[in-house]
Amino acid sequence: MGTDNYMESSFIRPDIFLQEDEKETGLRPRFLDEFQGQRLIKENLWVFIEAARSRRESLDHLFLIGPPGLGKTTLAQITANELGVDFKVTSAPALDKPKDLAGILTTVTERTVFFIDEIHRLKPAIEEMLYIAMEDYELDWIIGQGPGARTVRIPIPPFTLVGATTKAGMVSSPLISRFGIVQRFGFYDRDELSSIIRRSAGILAVRLEDEAAAFMADCSRGTPRVANRLLRRMRDFAQVLSDGVITCDVVTKGLDKLQIDTLGLERYDREILLSIIQNFGGGPVGAETLAISIGESIDTLEDYYEPYLIQCGLLQRTPRGRMATEKAYRHLGIDGKSNGNERLLF
Repeated sequence: MGTDNYMESSFIRPDIFLQEDEKETGLRPRFLDEFQGQRLIKENLWVFIEAARSRRESLDHLFLIGPPGLGKTTLAQITANELGVDFKVTSAPALDKPKDLAGILTTVTERTVFFIDEIHRLKPAIEEMLYIAMEDYELDWIIGQGPGARTVRIPIPPFTLVGATTKAGMVSSPLISRFGIVQRFGFYDRDELSSIIRRSAGILAVRLEDEAAAFMADCSRGTPRVANRLLRRMRDFAQVLSDGVITCDVVTKGLDKLQIDTLGLERYDREILLSIIQNFGGGPVGAETLAISIGESIDTLEDYYEPYLIQCGLLQRTPRGRMATEKAYRHLGIDGKSNGNERLLF
């Protein structure tokens, strides 16, 4: 595999992105005043945390909704840090049986922040156990089997559950209703992402021009996780191909190598739009058919690629399927009045 192909595949695939989470830990803010963006969420959460801390009570259960990479896990950790309490973390797929949840909840201390990622994937039996734990701070546990079985309620200390999801519509109403605080994350703007990039550059001891930070912010898909990974890749290009300073010229060359355009679209983003235009006459086309046409799963298409394409005004979701917009035709250099078979103009 050539060098260019390796760089391309390691950057654009979201499953590869997840392998870099450990590297990102050092860049994550630890307190609210370090957290960039999401102003209203920060302001409200600060009030709720201060009130709970002054009363020496556990914070009400917190539900965080938003696309991947916007800071839900970071904000959960910050909540624990601000409260000065223990932080326990897991994901819904890791909770296979009720005993897995019971094992965690029986070890929490008072006011612990317990974070469950991908909470929409909880199994029904575990979710039902969680209802009682969230409301009554007790666990229902069955002792024995058959006719002699009986239920015992085990008390647990008051704690704060923080649930995070990218698919709020898949979370059951009974579970959502048990969260006292619900916050929705939005994509970050250019100034917020520039601040994040400059802060991360300081932590990584990377020399960075302000114009280059703004350039990378424009290509970061409105997502801090992508911004930080772009910064690390540009650091590599600057170190090997330049004098170690990330300039606009370095970013331009790096983005070209990584096949990322000025809107932050990666190769697969463009393939999605081209497939709709060239193979399906601009749409509408069903999500399953579109995912097959580009060799991706529906989950990856809907969770990773589509939100940003829709935000950019390049893709529409309609009752009949996905459609490319006129802006998508212009961005790809294709005549919108054609049948979509022309070559790209760049």
